[in-house]
Amino acid sequence: MTTMTAPFAYQHTSWPVLERMAAAHRRSWTMLAEPGEWWTGAERISIAAECRRASALVDSLPDPGPGPADLPDTAVFAVHKLIGDLPNVTREWYDETISAEGMSDAHYIELLGVVVHVWSIDEFHRALEIDLEPLPDPLPGQPSRIRPAGAKDHGSWPPTIQPEDLDEPEADIYGGSERSANVRAAMSLHPDSVRWLSDLFDAHYLSWIEIAAEQEPYRVLTRPQRELVAARVSALNECFY
Repeated sequence: MTTMTAPFAYQHTSWPVLERMAAAHRRSWTMLAEPGEWWTGAERISIAAECRRASALVDSLPDPGPGPADLPDTAVFAVHKLIGDLPNVTREWYDETISAEGMSDAHYIELLGVVVHVWSIDEFHRALEIDLEPLPDPLPGQPSRIRPAGAKDHGSWPPTIQPEDLDEPEADIYGGSERSANVRAAMSLHPDSVRWLSDLFDAHYLSWIEIAAEQEPYRVLTRPQRELVAARVSALNECFY
């Protein structure tokens, strides 16, 4: 009799993985499998699979194979650009991408949300030197195609939503705060990506409420130590904002 291992059980690592992290990863996989606003569940799984193909190409690893649904060529290229050539993402490239067939600014932001979260969780596994979690089976259904009415030009490439422009469907994305940092609002054209980011952020670092209140709950590393590690990792990965 074969015993099924629960998703994100973290049984094959000597490092203690906090349950709040494992639970956030499980919630992330549930969200990944669901239809979004602009991509079906199968297309979102294909974006995740393409993210892994791009990472394998960067690291000269075997190709893990495509996902269950065909994606527009521009979407495939965008995933590989975000994973393998991020420093050369330009406004001109962004404008060309969102103007291509099968794409829009909202399609791009949802794709970006999938890439950010799958890559982040996969990197967590690579850091622990354990196998990547299998991608979930997609759930049926069609995208809702609901574009937030309050999205406006606030100086970034895609439109974003500020707290004063939130409508009821996305009223919770900033936790009731009257202000939002740009890094938090960056994917607000797809509100679920902000919810997704906040959930992983809370589990791995500090909640936005703790940051705003300048609270410092007990952690093995102090906040300055964590910020130093984060800054070094960002520099090595050539992150920019």
